[in-house]
Amino acid sequence: MSLPLRVRDTGLALLVLVVVAVWTLVSAHYAEEPASRTVLGWLLILVGCGALCFRRRQPVAVAVVTLLACAAYYPLSAQDGPLLITFALALYTAAAEGRFAAAVALAAVTLLAVGLGEIGHQPGRRQIDDTSLAMMAGWLISLVAVGRAQRNRVAYLYEVEQRALAAEREQEARARQSATEERLRIARELHDILGHSVSLINVQSGAALHRLGKKPAPELALATADEALRAVRDTSKEALRELRATLGVLRRADEAAPTAPASGLTLLPELVERAASTGLDVRLRVEGTPVPLPPPVDLAAYRIVQESLTNVTRHADARAALVALEWRPDELRLRIEDDGGGAPEDRPPGSGIHGMTERARAFGGGLTARNIPGGFLVEARLPLTDPTTRAPARAPEGDSA
Repeated sequence: MSLPLRVRDTGLALLVLVVVAVWTLVSAHYAEEPASRTVLGWLLILVGCGALCFRRRQPVAVAVVTLLACAAYYPLSAQDGPLLITFALALYTAAAEGRFAAAVALAAVTLLAVGLGEIGHQPGRRQIDDTSLAMMAGWLISLVAVGRAQRNRVAYLYEVEQRALAAEREQEARARQSATEERLRIARELHDILGHSVSLINVQSGAALHRLGKKPAPELALATADEALRAVRDTSKEALRELRATLGVLRRADEAAPTAPASGLTLLPELVERAASTGLDVRLRVEGTPVPLPPPVDLAAYRIVQESLTNVTRHADARAALVALEWRPDELRLRIEDDGGGAPEDRPPGSGIHGMTERARAFGGGLTARNIPGGFLVEARLPLTDPTTRAPARAPEGDSA
């Protein structure tokens, strides 16, 4: 666990203070000076080292304070301790914290002040020769350059980290979206399967109870009960088959997938027959030449017809219904029409119609559901293309579209 910046800056300031203090104490054995200068020198050391505690919060101000402390310390003190370390650290910090212009200006001012000071000395009494001045210039430039490089490195690492976080958030969002879409797809499948089958069972059993409630002859009552139970058995059997096929997507990889075929238009006659078992007069009409459909499109067409018939038996109070399939060269048209009372004008479309619309739109098609004179009409359009490759379905050999 990394320490807070204030703790680290305070620790660095104490370390520099120890180094400067030890150097100064050692130098005091070889150079004597008045006590007043010694006290003032130690005050300047404390000021310069103490300022480093604030080097990240006020980098330019700390650089100016340490520069002024060094400018007063070296002409005054005879020990010549390494107080210049404080200015070096402050100058580097100013550049590393993004105060590049201020760091360059302070370095230039330092070189200019040292150069002018040396020019004012008499020949032979200069403390810094030309070589040392050039080395000092290179040293200051290096501090500013390294600080700027550190700034760029930190900015680059921050940008990389932000990009990684953004990519992670995007990946998580995509995963949540995929999971949501999969849950909605499974919920829609379960709604279509269970809603259709339960509705048929409800209508069949209700009709049988209604007839038995009239207390018919024993033979007629037995026949009515037998017919109703057989219809309930067949409907529940088909519901279980479709339910197993749908839940197969949730099985673990090491489990065997269901072997029963998925629902599709090949099972449409059975669907119509089950709907007719409720007493509804259902007719199936096919126009054009059927072609093999991609499994997702085939399932969507079957579910649209299934949900439409479910709505007819559950809500329409209809006596007859028509299921029409029109095979065109580039698309399949579905038409489900009944002679019921239609949908209330003031009621929004239910989840069943919404689910059918989503199925059609998922493959580039469309669906409309509306009241018509004397009933209700559902029309759907499904392109004859593979939803993944967008390749058109082909008619069997020998057939024409």
